[in-house]
Amino acid sequence: MRNKFSKILMIAVLMCMMLTSLAYAQATETAAKSTGIKAVAEFLFGRALVNEFLNGGTFMWPILFFAIYGLAYAIWKFISLTYAKINLNDYLNKILPLLKQKKINEALEISKKTRGPVAAVVYAGLLKADRGVDAVEKSMENAAMIEMSYLEKGFVEMSTSITVAPLLGFLGTVDGMIVAFDAIAKARSVDATIVATGIKIALITTKYGLIVAFPLQFIYNVFTTMVDGLVIDIQRASEKVTEALIES
Repeated sequence: MRNKFSKILMIAVLMCMMLTSLAYAQATETAAKSTGIKAVAEFLFGRALVNEFLNGGTFMWPILFFAIYGLAYAIWKFISLTYAKINLNDYLNKILPLLKQKKINEALEISKKTRGPVAAVVYAGLLKADRGVDAVEKSMENAAMIEMSYLEKGFVEMSTSITVAPLLGFLGTVDGMIVAFDAIAKARSVDATIVATGIKIALITTKYGLIVAFPLQFIYNVFTTMVDGLVIDIQRASEKVTEALIES
């Protein structure tokens, strides 16, 4: 899973580098035409969306970066949590009868071949089965803490994107308003067109900052619920294993 995560981050970095090159290409109309990157972006996302993005100004680029950054971690987290989830009842139905019959090695082999944190915790506990139930419980507690720390990985990065993207949007809006009022000052007269255009461009960054944050926040909440479910499965499996060893 760590290798998959590294590949995803590498792809995200490459996308950011490509988008940064587009930013430099947009510095002049000639450069944009010569690279053809703008044409590709318009083909993929539509001319209206690309133009609106470019009209948003400089702060649209860091917003886009955090969108890709958060999405990369969301994809990795979805893959890792999907991989971690198993059918708990099927797993327990396989190992509990073996434990009651004191067939620890067979239960260890099944746990070793079963993916996910639940089986990893049980496996760590059964390795200490010859030292008694207390040693098994202690080993499973330690393993559960390690597995839960792995389950929580990626949440900080997603939370960073959720928080920073809207803030960058608001900062872009403030910057755009400053530019708009500066244009009014230079014109020495209040022109509704100047004000309306400036405010419209300024609010684009806020719009896209929120567009990035809302879906990532929803995905974050879903993943948190999935992690809570896995933690409950770990606790339930640990209790059942302990009970089976006591009964044996």
